[in-house]
Amino acid sequence: MHGGIDRPAKGTGIKITFKDSKGGLIKTVEANEGDDILSIAHEYDVDLEGACEGSIACSTCHVILNEDVYDKLEEPGDDENDMLDMAFGLTDTSRLGCQVTIKPELAEGEEGMVVRLPSATRNMFVDGKKASH
Repeated sequence: MHGGIDRPAKGTGIKITFKDSKGGLIKTVEANEGDDILSIAHEYDVDLEGACEGSIACSTCHVILNEDVYDKLEEPGDDENDMLDMAFGLTDTSRLGCQVTIKPELAEGEEGMVVRLPSATRNMFVDGKKASH
């Protein structure tokens, strides 16, 4: 289940820095171990869509991670890879935010875990529908 996370007490959480596609700071937040990037983004009003609500049926929560963080994660599953294939601006370190669970070892350095948002998203469910008027 995604969403409905509890914010950690200030200074006690794992630091996550959200950046835009050009590397500009969106905001830095704190999260708890076990939270996923999509839920964290929604809790802190970061503009990460998540149209399918974390059911791995779209690519609108596509995020780009630093290589050192990406390498510490488990390999994406087949369902996630299928959705990533449809993501706008796919990179070698792209993941679906709903599938990345926060762990302390992912957030090292002054900025913590850096999560970059792509310049656009592609929602096949909405974008692929024909107007019915």
